[in-house]
Amino acid sequence: MKTIFSAALFFFLCTSEAGAHPLPQLGTYGVDRCGMDLSVKPGDDFDAYVNGTWKKSTSIPADRASWGMFAQLSEQSEVRTRKIIEEAAAEKAKKGSLSQKVGDYFAAYMNEKAINKLGVKPLHRELRAIMRAKTRKALHRVMGDRVRYAQTLINFYVGQDSKNPDSYIVTFAQSGLGLPDRDMYLKPPYAGKIDAIYKAYIGKLLTLAGLASAKEVVSRADAIFALEKEIAQAHWTIAKRRDPKKTYNKWSRADFQKKAPGIDWEAFFADADIEDEQVFLVSQPSTLIASAKIMAQKPLRLLKDYMAFHAINDAASHLSDDFVESKFDFYGKELNGTEKLSDRWKRGVRHTSYALGEAVGQIYVAKHFPPEAKAAMVDLVNNLRAGMKVRIESLDWMSDATKKQALAKLEGFKVKIGYPDKWRDYSKLNIKPRDHFGNARRAALFGYYRRVNRLGKPVDRGEWFMAPQQVNAYYNPPMSEIVFPAGILQAPFFDLNADSAVNYGGIGVVIGHEISHAFDDKGRQYDAEGKLRDWWTVEDDRKFRALAKVLGDQYAKFCPFPSICIKAENTMGENIADNAGMTVAWEAYQMSLQGKPAPVIQGVTGAQRFFEGFAQIWRSKTRDEALKKRVETNVHSPARYRVLGTVRNADAWYEAFDVKPGDKLYLKPEDRSRIW
Repeated sequence: MKTIFSAALFFFLCTSEAGAHPLPQLGTYGVDRCGMDLSVKPGDDFDAYVNGTWKKSTSIPADRASWGMFAQLSEQSEVRTRKIIEEAAAEKAKKGSLSQKVGDYFAAYMNEKAINKLGVKPLHRELRAIMRAKTRKALHRVMGDRVRYAQTLINFYVGQDSKNPDSYIVTFAQSGLGLPDRDMYLKPPYAGKIDAIYKAYIGKLLTLAGLASAKEVVSRADAIFALEKEIAQAHWTIAKRRDPKKTYNKWSRADFQKKAPGIDWEAFFADADIEDEQVFLVSQPSTLIASAKIMAQKPLRLLKDYMAFHAINDAASHLSDDFVESKFDFYGKELNGTEKLSDRWKRGVRHTSYALGEAVGQIYVAKHFPPEAKAAMVDLVNNLRAGMKVRIESLDWMSDATKKQALAKLEGFKVKIGYPDKWRDYSKLNIKPRDHFGNARRAALFGYYRRVNRLGKPVDRGEWFMAPQQVNAYYNPPMSEIVFPAGILQAPFFDLNADSAVNYGGIGVVIGHEISHAFDDKGRQYDAEGKLRDWWTVEDDRKFRALAKVLGDQYAKFCPFPSICIKAENTMGENIADNAGMTVAWEAYQMSLQGKPAPVIQGVTGAQRFFEGFAQIWRSKTRDEALKKRVETNVHSPARYRVLGTVRNADAWYEAFDVKPGDKLYLKPEDRSRIW
C-alpha cells in the first residue's frame, strides 16, 4: 500500500486531543508523527522518514554525547530518582535503613565544598601503598588489594562457569588500558591522533596528585602511554573476545606460576581474598601471559607510575572538581564531543544509583511501575515466545534434530520483568553523610565481597544485573534468561494506551531481540540449561554462518563517515538480534490479530504503525566524535543503521510502504537476510 498523507491530515495527527479514551503519551496511536518527515520516501531512508523532522528540530543537550529515546527516558528516570533520593535525604531516617543509606550517599556527594577542600587527600593512602612498594612482590600485593575496588593490569570477576552453569568460578579477563579499546592505540582513525591528547591527560593527573614535577611529567606520561600501547598489542580484539569457546580456558592454581611466571600469584591471590580457589577460567590467556611478562620486565618505577595513574583516573570522579573536570575534558570533550559536564545533581543520582541500585529501585518501582504494566508485559513476552516458536518450526535450513533442542531452549527461558522478586540486602554496607570517597570505596568493596562470597555456593538464579530504573534489557546465556527492567517499559517502547501494532514494533522488537540473542552467533552456543556446548549439527552450523555472512556484508557497507564503516565482525550478534527481533515481533503481531485485518487508524495501516513504532525507538542524534568512537569500540551498530539494516530485510516492510526497485534501501528478495 502506498503511503500518501495530506498536510491537513498530518496536522490533525500532530494536534488531535484526547477524546473518550486516554491517548498514548506520543501522538494519537503511540507514534510522534510530528517528528516524521513525510517528504522523504520510506524506501530511500526510513530513518529520516520516521525521525527526520525530530532530528532537524532537536539539539543534543550540552551535557550529552547523544540524544534520543533512550537518553530521554534515562533523563526522566534520573529526575524521578532525584526526587526519591532527595526525599530520602530530607527524612530523619533510622540509621541503617534504605532511606538513610540512599539519602546520605547522595548528600555526601552533593557536599561539593567539603570534597573540594579535601582535594586528592582521600586517595593518599592508596597512592602511598603504590609508590612505596620496594619490590615487585610488594607491588603484586598492592595489585591484589586494588583489584577489589578498581581496575588493575590483572583483573577478574566472579560469575558462572559456562560449562557448569550451576557453579561460580573466578574468571580472569584482559584489562589495564585507559583508552576504551586496543584499536584506539593501534589503528586509524585514533592511533597517532589521540596520542598527544591522552599523554597530556596522563600528565595532568600526575601533576594534580603531586606525583610529578613540571620537569619530569612529560617523560613519565610518555612512558606510561608507551606501556599501555604495549599492553594494547597483547589485547584480544572485540571480535575474538566474542567467541565463547576461545575465551573458555581452565587453569589450575599451579598453571598461573607455570604459564605466567612474572607475577607472585600467591601474594596476589591472598590480597584479593581468593586464596582458597584452586581452579580458574582465563578468558584471554595470551594477554594474561603478556601482562605477567610486563610486570616482570619493566622498571619498577614505571610500573608504579602506571598503577598510580590508573588509581587516580579510576577515583577522579569521586575527588575534587579539578580532577572531575580534567577527566571530563578528556573522556567527555575529546573522545565524545560533549560540551558541558552534567549538573552535579545528575552525577549524584548516577553515583547513588550505581552504588545502591536496588535500594533506589525498590522505591522507584513502587512509585512508577504499576502492576498492570507488568501483567501486560508478561502477555507480550508469551506472545513473542510463541512467535519465535513458529519461526523456528518453519525454518527450511535447520535440521529437525537441532530444531528440537532449539525449541527446548526457547521453552526453558526464564523471563524477569520490572524488578527482582527478592531485593538485595544492603544491611552490611555502611554509608556516612559526610564521607563521599569512603562511601564509594565501601560500596565497591561491598559489591566485591558479595560476589566473591558466592564461591562454593549454589548459583543465585534470582539475581539481577541491572537496577530496575535502568533503561535497558539483556539476555544472560548461562542463566538462560531475558531481563527487562522497569525503566525501559515506558513510551515509546511500551505504552498501555498505545495501539498494539506500535507496542509490538517497539517493546515487541526489543523482546524479540533479547530472545533471539539466545540464537545469535554467540548465544546459540549455549544450550537450554545455559551450558556452553555444541548442540547444532555440523551442516546447520555451516548454513547459519553462510546466512550470517549475508547480513554482515550488508552492514559492512554502512559508513557513517568516509573510510569509517561498521565493523560487521564486532556487531554481528546485535545485528542478528535486531533482524530476528523484527521478524519474531512481526510474527507475534500477526498472531495477535487472530486472522482478522488490523484496523486502519487515521489512514495508517497496522503494518505501517508497526514499522513506525520500531523506527521511533531508535530516534537519535549523536555527536561526530561519539559516533566515531561507537563505530570503533561498540558491539552495537549506530541507531540509524539499526533501523535501515533491519527494515530492508523485512518483506512486510516492502509491502507496507510500497518499496520498489530503484528505492535506495531496496534489496532483491533473494538478497535479503533470512536467518530466523
